[in-house]
Amino acid sequence: MLFKERLQSDALLRGVLHVIPSAVAAQATAAAGADFVIIDREHGPIGRESAHAMIAATAGTDCAALVRVPRIDESEAKFALDSGADGIVFPLVRTAGDARRCVAAVTYPPEGTRGWGPFVAHAHHGTALPDHLAAMGSHAVCVVLLETVEAVEHTDAILAVPGIDLAIVAPFDLSTALGVHGRFDAPEFLEAVRILEESAARHGVPLGGAALTPETSRDLIGRGYRVLIQGIDVLMLSAQTAAFADWI
Repeated sequence: MLFKERLQSDALLRGVLHVIPSAVAAQATAAAGADFVIIDREHGPIGRESAHAMIAATAGTDCAALVRVPRIDESEAKFALDSGADGIVFPLVRTAGDARRCVAAVTYPPEGTRGWGPFVAHAHHGTALPDHLAAMGSHAVCVVLLETVEAVEHTDAILAVPGIDLAIVAPFDLSTALGVHGRFDAPEFLEAVRILEESAARHGVPLGGAALTPETSRDLIGRGYRVLIQGIDVLMLSAQTAAFADWI
């Protein structure tokens, strides 16, 4: 089942954020049963060739390859989708206008602005080049990150934009924007998250969030989140390395 279809179901989806430019790491995550990987070109040192290799490494699995682009940029989205990505994660979406630009960038004309050129993507998705638009053109996933004060203020307008498939509440950026970095129990942070969650429910947009511990995972599931980022590759590696000290 395509990732867009899974988002439209009631499935609980789990994945890992990758900031290390490694096709081997992406392949290991996909083979281990992750529902998705997010290849982070906003904060990770991942170039275009590495991103393509990481997308390709998910082939043959049920793991979707999403790419977080550095900014809301049509050319960045086009590169990732034409490399075979299943969807784009757009950072710093502040207004409905931003959201419309995001949707347009993953959508072919006449509804959108995405250029046609799936010379690499068609092989990844197992389609013939001339048939790719008909087979896969409507299945690119548009994900928006809600992580700013402006996003909280305009959340209803943002999530009312047709074509938004998933909204992810980014706690680190949001708490920083609110002036309470990392204080996830701060009243202003909790109020902002409440506003975002209630808006997503009103508009029927699936919610995703950072669920880096079992306790956080259970809490988010209980609050209706269906897409959980349960690991960040560099933190997973650091934690496992530190844990070796307890083996002796």
